Amino acid sequence: MPSLTAKIQDVFNEPACEKNRSKDAKARKSGCSKPLIPGAAAGGCAFDGAKIVLQPITDVAHLIHAPLACEGNSWDNRGSASSGPMLWRTSFTTDLTELDVVMGQGERKLFKAIREINEAHAPPAIFVYSTCVTALIGDDIEAVCKRASEKFGLPVVPVNAPGFVGSKNLGNKLAGETLLDHVIGTVEPDDVGSYDINILGEFNLSGEFWLVKPLLDRLGIRVRACIPGDARYRDVACAHRAKASMLVCSTALINLAREMKERWDIPFFEGSFYGITDTSEALRQIAKLLVAKGANPEILKRTEALIEEEEAIAWKKLAAYRPRLQGKRVLLNTGGVKSWSVVHALMEIGIEIVGTSIKKSTVEDKERIKQVLKDENHMFESMAPRELYTMLADHKADIMLSGGRTQFIALKAKTPWLDINQERHHPYAGYDGMVELVRQIDLAIHNPIWSEVREPAPWECQPTVEELPSMQSETEPVYAFQRFVGTAAGDYGKR
Repeated sequence: MPSLTAKIQDVFNEPACEKNRSKDAKARKSGCSKPLIPGAAAGGCAFDGAKIVLQPITDVAHLIHAPLACEGNSWDNRGSASSGPMLWRTSFTTDLTELDVVMGQGERKLFKAIREINEAHAPPAIFVYSTCVTALIGDDIEAVCKRASEKFGLPVVPVNAPGFVGSKNLGNKLAGETLLDHVIGTVEPDDVGSYDINILGEFNLSGEFWLVKPLLDRLGIRVRACIPGDARYRDVACAHRAKASMLVCSTALINLAREMKERWDIPFFEGSFYGITDTSEALRQIAKLLVAKGANPEILKRTEALIEEEEAIAWKKLAAYRPRLQGKRVLLNTGGVKSWSVVHALMEIGIEIVGTSIKKSTVEDKERIKQVLKDENHMFESMAPRELYTMLADHKADIMLSGGRTQFIALKAKTPWLDINQERHHPYAGYDGMVELVRQIDLAIHNPIWSEVREPAPWECQPTVEELPSMQSETEPVYAFQRFVGTAAGDYGKR
């Protein structure tokens, strides 16, 4: 197995990355992603990124080899959903203490934890995550996992992505490398079909992939493996027998898609299930790739018939919202595939995009945004909280769509806000998901609370002075004063 340093260098030199392909050989050595300074992993560390990609494999036991805080910080930090096993929601950690570190008990404690998990839960596999502390003290989790796998007769997979090696995005890619090295291709399925596909980089947030899968089922297309959303270990292990792949989030798993194409000749394309047009295009691309790999061409006609039917239903539902949202201005503070696919989806119903973040977007993502918006001034790499607040407080946007980290900026500016990132509670994928997204935007913008909070507070109002008619001279006006009700009965006007 290559060392962690070599593996990281390979990830940074990802040949499928558009940014790397445009560089010369010397510049390519610096990689397609700038690693963070250790200790400054703002936005998530490599361990966090690896766990985000692997934890939605729902029937696997995820064991964190670390002090307790690492598991406490990363548990349940995504809105992924499972249609079956719930073992993935159970926290497993070796809970290393200072004494364990000083006495060198880390590896012994890890082996014991693996044995206890196997005896109590009998999972199909156990994933063991290295972290900063255990990597720094030199615990060899690969050796322990190999010995435990031989001893207990189940796959024990080492996930070597300690937090200090880089950013969350690097951890995403290291998790993909882990699946390639230890999981994918280890099981041979006995039911290989001509309509099997993989969906890569789909996390089933709030169960939104369940809005898309029925469409594929109606076309007779089987999802061999959705990695990682609502996945099972065996499905992932058999993923090398799919005929084609769709890559949903290239910033996370472009290396996985590219290497599966090289090793097992599985073609892939990058698409999105956000918005009516993009969902339809994704279905068309899946059908075309399957036909290219030997499927019956009649699936192309069935796909077009399904698209026509579903689009008609969706547009009919959206017609009710168009008059209420036409011309409304939206600020998007997100990244990745959502930076362009959600833009396209919202523009379809007449919503104006005043800005979209491209901080976590690839070069191809940025090119798509340019084509959709036709104005680079609406794209920003990052925007400081003060600038975000100023933009919203000046009423340059009617609503902001972002993650939970910036919600309070919008609320302080008395502007509607909707969660579009991983913590969201509503599914937005597919045709029905698009209708739900528009419905939530409509509810947020037209919520009567905003007219209330935008009214001046009582203490911000200037007191008014009234001149009362009196018998006194005009130079000595009598001013109205407010009488206060006393606390005791009959105590009126004594002040």
